[in-house]
Amino acid sequence: MPASRPTAADKRRRFHELHRSGCFVIPNPWDVGSARYLQTLGFKALATTSSGAAWAQGAPDGGMSLDAVLTHLRTMVEATDLPINADFESGHARDPNGVAESVRRAVETGVAGLSIEDSTGLDDKPLYELDDAVARIRAARKAIDHAGGDTLLVGRAEGTFFDRPIEETIARLQAYASAGADCLYAPGISGPEHIRRVVDSLAPKPINLLVGSASPLSVTEIAALGVRRISVGGALARAAWSGFMHAAKILAEQGRFDGFAAKPSHDDLQALLTPSRS
Repeated sequence: MPASRPTAADKRRRFHELHRSGCFVIPNPWDVGSARYLQTLGFKALATTSSGAAWAQGAPDGGMSLDAVLTHLRTMVEATDLPINADFESGHARDPNGVAESVRRAVETGVAGLSIEDSTGLDDKPLYELDDAVARIRAARKAIDHAGGDTLLVGRAEGTFFDRPIEETIARLQAYASAGADCLYAPGISGPEHIRRVVDSLAPKPINLLVGSASPLSVTEIAALGVRRISVGGALARAAWSGFMHAAKILAEQGRFDGFAAKPSHDDLQALLTPSRS
């Protein structure tokens, strides 16, 4: 008889354990096939990517409705035995009550964790004021606690993307930690000095580092800086798009099929994605 699959509670318990010590890579699949492949490689947890999921639907990052995002989250949770962390963008609402309701619905999908960022999506005011951002994190925390409290909450400070000083980013992360975030995340930091400053300033809270492009730092070196988990955002989805676009352009512009020579073959993918009968 096949072993039973882990429950949402099992996945959430395991996810919290991963954040207590060491460093793990949490790659970002964009669909069921990519999630299942990453599981075969031995990763311990996965995270969704708002950009990768949106591109697969022919939409820009941020262009999916809340209902579409929730459907995607549920599909990804059901696709793998690994804990799934939801890239939940800015909570799909502006006011704290709306964030709480969106988070409640996200928790119901079975995700093991979810992140709330402080970017507004507005060109003239890209970040929420600190008091508003903290209220949104606090609302997400209350929604999770009301649902049972075992979904991990990640607080994201986006200021580095808008050339805000690292001191402001750290202050925001500290405020989000005080508001109930279990893990802190400042996408855009990259140099060892800034990484170490963020880690030391938030200790003992775990820090997520985004490595979304080629980096001189290895996983071992990042772990030595005290980072607890490493995500890659839309990088894997972009890599897939790169191969697809390269082959398609050769076909369209040269009338040649040279771009199809790359692995994997049809048989490779069939073998990978055919369910085991054991």
